[in-house]
Amino acid sequence: MELIKRVYMSLSRGNLQLEVTREDFLQATQSYAQITPYEIEILFRLSELAHPGVKTLSLVDIERIDPDRLKRVSYIKRLTNVKAVESKEERGVGTAFLESLYRFVMGSVAGACGATAVYPIDLVKTRMQNQRTGSFLGEVAYKNSFDCFRKVIRFEGILGLYRGLLPQIVGVAPEKAIKLTMNDFVRDKFTNGGHIPLWAEIVAGGCGGASQVVFTNPLEIVKIRLQVAGEIQNASQKVNVFTVLKDLGFLGLYKGARACFLRDVPFSAIYFPAYAHAKLYSADDQGHNSPGSLFASAFIAGVPAAALVTPADVIKTRLQVAARAGQTTYNGLIDCARKIYHEEGGRAFWKGTAARVCRSSPQFAVTLLTYEILQRVFYVDFGGIKPTGSEVPASPTLMDASSLNPDHIGGFKLAAATFSGIEHKFGLFLPHFENRYAKA
Repeated sequence: MELIKRVYMSLSRGNLQLEVTREDFLQATQSYAQITPYEIEILFRLSELAHPGVKTLSLVDIERIDPDRLKRVSYIKRLTNVKAVESKEERGVGTAFLESLYRFVMGSVAGACGATAVYPIDLVKTRMQNQRTGSFLGEVAYKNSFDCFRKVIRFEGILGLYRGLLPQIVGVAPEKAIKLTMNDFVRDKFTNGGHIPLWAEIVAGGCGGASQVVFTNPLEIVKIRLQVAGEIQNASQKVNVFTVLKDLGFLGLYKGARACFLRDVPFSAIYFPAYAHAKLYSADDQGHNSPGSLFASAFIAGVPAAALVTPADVIKTRLQVAARAGQTTYNGLIDCARKIYHEEGGRAFWKGTAARVCRSSPQFAVTLLTYEILQRVFYVDFGGIKPTGSEVPASPTLMDASSLNPDHIGGFKLAAATFSGIEHKFGLFLPHFENRYAKA
């Protein structure tokens, strides 16, 4: 059975929820002389006894057939262990809604943790992207991201690195939560037999990115204006959340929304599929992802996603920042892109790439790690699709079966449990005797 499991793991590539067909399993075992087609036929027949009409094999079926050898271990102690439904058949619209609400709450907490952890890097990224070549000051304020970081601490203090953090924390909760929830929701809809095609993963990620813009854009424009407020030399001009909201108005909160779509949709479409595949390849031989592998997978996925959408992020930043006297103003997405290219060249679109990667990768690493660990610690089984790489509860074994005679001990008790299993698996009907002890 260990070899059977090894073949299954090679086919599933770490996806423990994948259901393998008999044909795929036969093809995968052609190089194994120890496994015969007849044994595979028996394996699938035993699996079908538990699920009549289902002609596929999953890891749960293998564990059910030989539970003692393949019993899973618990990696993280659960603070809660709630079973919302007894079976998948009982899962309805109400249960699906509660599952989305559960994910939303977990995503809110995870998003707040991720945003706080990397906020200073985000502030440096914003100031670097807003820096105009040939500005009215006559020279650039910052030579590079490290110079910006040093000057903020020197002239504004440590707290200057956290300008605009409050609206970020307030807004990032629903923003990250709706992105994670929508991505998981759409992925579940496209998942069939534990498998989801790559195009569906991209669509799910894009939907998650698009859904968050309604929260992201107001949050981003307020945060950006607070972050660049420290650059204003007039100390008498007080800038806070309320003055920014009053200055922008409701419609002003969605200035640069098209650029926000242009950034967030491709980012999520790249990020979530990359993260899912990185998890599969970084899982152990049991298909489990440790906290370290979760963090590494989320970090690696963030590098290409953040870097490739930097031009859209630069355009969005320029549209949302209030231009000072002598600086170029922009009238929309295309006008902004054209003027940046004409005045500063193509390299201007990649300003702040390093800071963006250094901010987005660790932020999403912290966010996704927190999101998945919270779901493991505060475990609730809604009868749906569980996150890949999370621990699987051990299947009940035949050793749990009780003897017909309460006085039986030792080998006979074990033999009764074994015969019970044989009768169930092979359809045998062993003789049954009246239990006179139960009547006494």
